[in-house]
Amino acid sequence: MSGIPEYTLATAISLPVVVLLELLVLRTGIFRRPAYWIAMAICLAFQVPVDGWLTKLSAPIVLYNPDEMLGIRAPWDIPIEDFGFGIAMLTLTLMVWEFLKQRRGAADDAR
Repeated sequence: MSGIPEYTLATAISLPVVVLLELLVLRTGIFRRPAYWIAMAICLAFQVPVDGWLTKLSAPIVLYNPDEMLGIRAPWDIPIEDFGFGIAMLTLTLMVWEFLKQRRGAADDAR
């Protein structure tokens, strides 16, 4: 294996890109809202048992190429990359949702 594993690299890039997108482009203010952090905690509460069941090493449903990951697994054999990627994906979805909602509200106010 040479360099950073692909799934690890994608996760490591996606998290700062999403944060920068929020801070520099969309500016929805999502990180300042308790609702965002509560939503993330709720999603994590569901991600752990579901992802753990899907990726458990004793009987995996989802298989990963071990050369494309760090190989570090958290509760119930969940690859740590799954957490970073999941946070980035959910955050991006919530940011775009909020951005479009704010834009629609501004358009309605302009009428």
